[in-house]
Amino acid sequence: MRLQGHIVLITGAAQGIGLATARKFAAEGAHLVLCDRNADTLDPVAAELRAGGTQVLAQALDVSDRAAFTALVDAAVARFGQIDTLINNAGITRDARLVKMTDEQFDAVIDVNLRAVFRCTQIVAPHMIERGSGAILSASSVVGLYGNFGQTNYAATKAGIVAMTKTWARELGPKGVRVNAVAPGFIQTPMLATIPDKVMEQMAERVPLRRLGQAEEIASVYAFLASSEASYISGAVIEVDGGMTL
Repeated sequence: MRLQGHIVLITGAAQGIGLATARKFAAEGAHLVLCDRNADTLDPVAAELRAGGTQVLAQALDVSDRAAFTALVDAAVARFGQIDTLINNAGITRDARLVKMTDEQFDAVIDVNLRAVFRCTQIVAPHMIERGSGAILSASSVVGLYGNFGQTNYAATKAGIVAMTKTWARELGPKGVRVNAVAPGFIQTPMLATIPDKVMEQMAERVPLRRLGQAEEIASVYAFLASSEASYISGAVIEVDGGMTL
């Protein structure tokens, strides 16, 4: 197991890519620090992973709450001694066309998908700098690279993550901290649950591999980037989209 004893903090860990990532890291031998805003979904996840022998610290919180996230990080360091990898996975959508989007819709997505990524990273980074090692991984999206109809707010946040990733890679690299982002394409997660089957089929037709991605395929990329196998990768944005954006 390549991540034996590794300490990973995953935001938005109760479903979708976050859940798949928690399971992947557990299978690789890591200890988990998990947060999600929904205790009803997070608690069963934590129980499942503990039953498999993984050490888990889980806390329901809003990643936009600096004090709550700081308390979680402090608790994680007190229990495990360090945080080796931070995965900024939490995210939301509030889609609308430009002329219809409200300030509330725009601000809600900016606050969770961009501002909270900044806050969480700012809170965790000093612990990594002090140790001279660590990996910061964030969820971007192909939407942040190429745009998407009706997603002004979402696209802006995912493009912002690309810029922050490259900036932090420059700032933190000399301190021994690697910073990378993953840009998924169409992935079958609860975020797509409301999309009609016909539309899903049309989405798959846009992908050269002729299918949507699975959350586990993104989780595997995160595990690779957290491992020593990726020790010379920093400042990268890895597109995992089945060739959709070729």
